Amino acid sequence: MRHRPILLSMLLGTATCAGAQQVSIYIGQPHASIGINFPVYPEFVRVPNYPVYYAPRVNSNVFFYDGLYWAYTQDRWYASGWYNGPWGEVAPEGVPLYVLRVPVRYYRQPPTYFSGWAADAPPRWDQHWGTSWSQQRSGWDRWNRNSVPAAAPLPVYQRQYSGDRYPVLEQQQVLQSRQYSYRPREAVVQQYYRQQQPVKASVATRAQQDTRTQESAREFAPGQVKKQQGAQSAKEFVPGVGGDGDGHGQGQGKGQGQGQGQGKGHTKD
Repeated sequence: MRHRPILLSMLLGTATCAGAQQVSIYIGQPHASIGINFPVYPEFVRVPNYPVYYAPRVNSNVFFYDGLYWAYTQDRWYASGWYNGPWGEVAPEGVPLYVLRVPVRYYRQPPTYFSGWAADAPPRWDQHWGTSWSQQRSGWDRWNRNSVPAAAPLPVYQRQYSGDRYPVLEQQQVLQSRQYSYRPREAVVQQYYRQQQPVKASVATRAQQDTRTQESAREFAPGQVKKQQGAQSAKEFVPGVGGDGDGHGQGQGKGQGQGQGQGKGHTKD
């Protein structure tokens, strides 16, 4: 089942600002499987003179830019923080310009409508997506090639996670927060990471709850309670402790009685 990206507006305001700013959400929540399933972390190579990497040894249109993987398949763009997804669909209006500017030759599985377009130039997205998109992304194919931003570092820590060790979404967020400190530049990528904050928060909450549960289990473990009860009972009913006073009193009573009887006999005589 195919899911469209979330295209909605959020009103973001502050207590000190009477106005509000509209921010469009262009990347859907990561949940989709798009048929990309690499057995191991693929090799990524920098596209010459672009802040974008591509995967030359795979049969998929997969790129890495500004902290996210970008995939183009079946006429749709997707983004993910991990090389095998899950993927969130990206609206055409939200795909970063430097990703759109990657020349045709770096698409390892180009669609048929790419044919006839110059291999060293970007795909003609304006022709493909039409006038409305072109008006929103005016000047997308014109930029100063002498002031290209630096490429984000590849998250190579992900190489150790493949096959059965590939983490689920919640684990991905925790691993990434610990091992990848890059801060994205693009607003759409920043937005993607903000969307993942509730996931990270829920993981942290569950971890705290698990810790408290384990502590409670250790404190009230059945074996511990039985040991404590047994120790207390032993203290209360040890013969030398509980019966010592009574025995001592009985001994004194018997001794006194015998002594008194003997004293009376001597008086008679």
